[in-house]
Amino acid sequence: MFFCAISGEPPQDPVVSAKSGKVYERRLIVKYINENGTDPITGDKLEEADLITIKASPSTAAPRPPSQTSIPALLHTMQNEWDALMLETFALKQQYNNVRQELSFVLYREDAASRVVARLMRERDAAREYSLANVSATMGVPNTADATEDVVMDDDAAQALPQEVVEQIDSTQAALSSTRKKRKPPTGYAAPADVKTFTAKHTIPSLHSASPAGITSLAVSRSSPSQFLTGGNDKIVQLYDRSTDKVLASLKGHTKKINTVAFREREGENTLLLSGGADKMAKIWAHDADSGEYIPKSTIRVHKGEITGLAIHPVSTLLALASADKTYSIHDLTTFAQIYRSLPGDEAFTSMAIHPDGTLIGFGTPTSTIQIYDCKAGSIVASLTPSNAVPFTVNTLSFSENGYHLVAPDSSSTVAIWDLRKQKSVHTVALDDGFKVNKVLYDTSAQFFGVAGSGGGRVYANKTWEELIRLEEGGGMSDIAFGEMGQEIWGATGREIRVWGLPA
Repeated sequence: MFFCAISGEPPQDPVVSAKSGKVYERRLIVKYINENGTDPITGDKLEEADLITIKASPSTAAPRPPSQTSIPALLHTMQNEWDALMLETFALKQQYNNVRQELSFVLYREDAASRVVARLMRERDAAREYSLANVSATMGVPNTADATEDVVMDDDAAQALPQEVVEQIDSTQAALSSTRKKRKPPTGYAAPADVKTFTAKHTIPSLHSASPAGITSLAVSRSSPSQFLTGGNDKIVQLYDRSTDKVLASLKGHTKKINTVAFREREGENTLLLSGGADKMAKIWAHDADSGEYIPKSTIRVHKGEITGLAIHPVSTLLALASADKTYSIHDLTTFAQIYRSLPGDEAFTSMAIHPDGTLIGFGTPTSTIQIYDCKAGSIVASLTPSNAVPFTVNTLSFSENGYHLVAPDSSSTVAIWDLRKQKSVHTVALDDGFKVNKVLYDTSAQFFGVAGSGGGRVYANKTWEELIRLEEGGGMSDIAFGEMGQEIWGATGREIRVWGLPA
């Protein structure tokens, strides 16, 4: 008995190829020759004249095996074929999903590479123009532009920081960095061993409105350690005094939720309360000695996206704002005027922190990358990206007072400690599965850092990375802060502020 080399079935009209010696069903091999002109087995050129008819005897095909002669047997065979078909379909779906994931990863890498190349080209062109301008000015070469040509002024163009501001930043950096290596925690400052003994001490409930509920940001006063500032989903900023359990001020003016709050406390000057919101505005209030109330001093509306970062520069007279519109700005807290706004970058800014020396500003992005800018030049000096990271949003970061460590999430449930000298991650702290990081913060002595998230709070020792304490009494924690001399830890949980400290 013969079997067709194409169909595997006994042929009704068998022919043999003169080129390969294989047996085929005539109608199948003729179709193949008309479409391809070759032998399907060997690939040699084949024509219909090369087919030799086989005179088979008997001329009819063999009967089906006995197992195929009954309806139940046929149904069983069809069931087996159906099962095989389903298994093959399942395998194809798995392969399809794997190919989709591989394609998505490749497209992401290609897009990230394109953005990096575009940014580098812009920086190269800007450096060339700057160098050419300096050379022209030095050599006395006049501008060759046609005097009759219109000059278009770009409202978004970045202007250099005023020279007096640059000098102020330089002097602050020199003063702070010169003492950093010799600096030790002050006497009475909490040590990591003390943090391990912290217990819940105080809870301030029912802050802000019940709808929409939730505290989004927290700041603790350094000059008045019992006072703290909160921002909420209810669009309100509240100043509260823990010692009297009273709301000192309930500040309105935002039209959407508050993203970040801060104090500006400077000896000899009134305390400023600052806030940035999802309504693209930053607001500043100052204490009025006559009325004893906080009155609005300035509303900043220079950004086109929500305010995602707000920080006081170490010189204490400058305010930095980061926005989702891919720019950041610097403002004078004496005149409340804008003195700098960056050109739009490649990525939106999702968080911000200022280096303790004041020369660097770090920004989180939605694509896992942390961008480090030179505060004076307004240019990127480093980009920190976790290796093999699934894209996620860097929604918080914090510089250490030691000057070279930076802590930030490197996934939704892990945080990385970066060494700025080597520009690489030196340690990764794994949190619980499903833990979503909301805030990271170094204490002012650089001995430990805190992490707030959906699973509560955590505090870790610097350099040893030992977990010192878990703060889980209030459930999810949106923000964390360290109190005076590191002897208290403050956390925002829902509508409550909780305080942990040394046991009585």
